[in-house]
Amino acid sequence: MSVRNLSDVKGLGRLLGRGLLPLALLLPMAAQAAEGCSVQNWPLWKNYAERFVQKDGRMLGSSMDPNQSSSEGQSYGMFFALVANDPVTFDALWRWTRDNMAGADIAQNLPGWLWGPTPAGTWGIIDKNSASDSDLWFAYALLEADRLWKKPAYRADAQRILDNVQKTLIRDIPGLGKMLLPGPVGYEHPDQLWRFNASYTPIPLLRRFSKELPAGPWNAVAESTAKMIADKNMNRFGFVPDWVGYRGTDLNKGMFVVDKFTNALGSYDAIRTYLWAGLTSPADPLAKPMLDHLDGMAQSTASTGVPPEKVQVLTGATEGIGPYGFSASLVPYLRAKGLPLLADQQQRLVDQAIAHFTDPADPAYQQHQYYHVMLSLFSLGWSEHRYQFNKDGTVNVSWEAACASKP
Repeated sequence: MSVRNLSDVKGLGRLLGRGLLPLALLLPMAAQAAEGCSVQNWPLWKNYAERFVQKDGRMLGSSMDPNQSSSEGQSYGMFFALVANDPVTFDALWRWTRDNMAGADIAQNLPGWLWGPTPAGTWGIIDKNSASDSDLWFAYALLEADRLWKKPAYRADAQRILDNVQKTLIRDIPGLGKMLLPGPVGYEHPDQLWRFNASYTPIPLLRRFSKELPAGPWNAVAESTAKMIADKNMNRFGFVPDWVGYRGTDLNKGMFVVDKFTNALGSYDAIRTYLWAGLTSPADPLAKPMLDHLDGMAQSTASTGVPPEKVQVLTGATEGIGPYGFSASLVPYLRAKGLPLLADQQQRLVDQAIAHFTDPADPAYQQHQYYHVMLSLFSLGWSEHRYQFNKDGTVNVSWEAACASKP
């Protein structure tokens, strides 16, 4: 719950008088509203947060089940709360994550990726394996929250996460270089075989970590990510797969190979790779090379008017119609590739879908649309100039200049 203006504080006061809100919750909200720099009016995030973020900071819904919560959703929510200048929601999301997904000890535990009703009939962590993309988004949001809100405790937590990730999930891969494992379990196999996911390592986040830790592996991971996207063994038609294998063939050699678990399919994971490429600062030296190697999705979307739901990346064969979250993911990517009319057309599809999702009288209002809304928040927030990533990975937010001018 967050405060948008002084009238909200008065309403909260009435709730307090009825015993419906604890004073400890009201006071920081009132202080926030009294500041000249207030929570931003971001209708889509406001709608989603009011419906799916509990007062304790748990975001309801994962990609699979509306009763579950994921580290992905918690970390994305923190970024959106930062963009909205909503420190109350941000803090609640982080505290709930730390206490419930990381055993209240972020220095020792990376957050388990899935929380909800367990087979034993209790509520708790369903899968304690962490998702490293969420670990990165947690660390990023915390670093930027300290920079923008002057909260050094967040920076300390971010550094604990990054230290843990560097110790447990960074590998030096023969012939490739430094790379991030997608999680602690399930991604290293016998005979020098690894599994990677290009959507797990957005370049802006890696640049921000390099700024924070210049001696760290993060710029090297960025270079490895760009190599993975461009690799001609897998990227033959300008598409990327959800998952890719990498086989070490000598002490200093290796090659990307088809992932033996998912084959060469590009779909619900890979769509974020196009999104992150489009969001990367054009001043980043990897931005243009990445976009140049991702022509296939633009060509397919231009041909049919919608992105495909599935792509066989080795043949370029496409299948199905991608949902509106896919269209949302392509808006920054298409603009970055100099295709504004195609981007406009995709954005209209997203706007239409969001209008249904946010209308209580529409059947779509009751549908589970977590992932597509998350992708739309990234895309539309960027399109509406609520945030932009800088070359060094820091984020420009729309409220920063106005807040900096306040006494």
